[in-house]
Formats: sequence, C-alpha cells, structure tokens
Amino acid sequence: MRIHPLPYEELLDARPLRQIDLVVVHCTELPDLATARGFGERVLYPASGTGNSGHWYIDREGRVERWVDPARVAHHVRGFNARSIGVELVNSGRWPDWLDSRRQAMEEPYPDAQIEALLSLLATLSVDLPALRWIAGHEDLDTGLVPASDDPAVQVRRKLDPGPLFPWARVLAATPLQRLEKGERRESARRGSV
Repeated sequence: MRIHPLPYEELLDARPLRQIDLVVVHCTELPDLATARGFGERVLYPASGTGNSGHWYIDREGRVERWVDPARVAHHVRGFNARSIGVELVNSGRWPDWLDSRRQAMEEPYPDAQIEALLSLLATLSVDLPALRWIAGHEDLDTGLVPASDDPAVQVRRKLDPGPLFPWARVLAATPLQRLEKGERRESARRGSV
C-alpha cells in the first residue's frame, strides 16, 4: 500500500477511530487513478481549503493508495462522513456523461485483482477499527435525484456507484461487515452526521 496524502489532509477534521463504524464503497466514475487524483486535489470548499475524496483508492490491477488518514473526516458521502471510511474503486462508471439520461448504464466490471485488494483492505480495517460494523455503497446512502444534463425535465440519480456490477454477494461473504440496514441509514440522516 502506498500512503500518498492529499495536500489538504491536515485541514480535514480530526476524529477518534472509535467513531468509525461504516465503510462506504464508491467507484471513481473516472477513467484512471491519475484523473481521480487530480479531482481529489481540487479545493472545493474555500472556507476550509479542502475538497472531495475517499480515504483509500484501489486501482484496477489491485494497487492500493491511502490519500486520507482514517483519523481525518474525508468528504465522500453526504450525511455519513463523520462515521465512515470512503473506499474508491477506479472504474469508469458513467464517465464522461454522468448525468446524461441516455448514459446511465454502468458497464465496466470490477477486476478480480481489484476486488481481492478490497477484501484485504476490509480485513485490515476490521481489525484496526474496533467499532467497524457496517458497509454500504454510495448509491445506498445518496439517493437524491437531479435534472439530467441532456434534458432538465428528466430526473436521474445523482450517485449510482459502485453500481450493478459490483459483486456484493462475494464481498459480504468474505467480510464480517454487514450491509447497512435501512433503519440505520435513516437514523444517521436524522442525527445529521457531517
């Protein structure tokens, strides 16, 4: 694993590791790791000098990079950042037309090497983070609709990752983590987690 901190990592809010009970699986919806890095380095929140990023990134061939220390709150999913770890899998998703209503299929499979690296990371996190209990996809937590880029009268899902080709059955069979239940999602949203 390569530790490759984002330039603004130290500006992200600190948190105790005992606060982390959730892993959120994402896909980058970008063509490669270098493009994801460029996006992650962008400052999107001038007041704090930070941007959007996961904690770990896993490339298609299974290379793992940590961009944000788990003791810091990364901005990767609305309403759940303070309690979660974000894991980004390099996958094109709907790129480059994320919100075009005619391009909502996510057709790139996740290679075995990438999933094996994810399972290894989840095993390590399960040991290192004593409160870790849950796992969810970004699509499970951010269910908002937005106007389609090609037709504002049509609504599309803001987030669909990791998408229909993510091997949930394989991942859940290999980890002690449980898929986040609907009631727990509502409770987190009600508490107003960052």
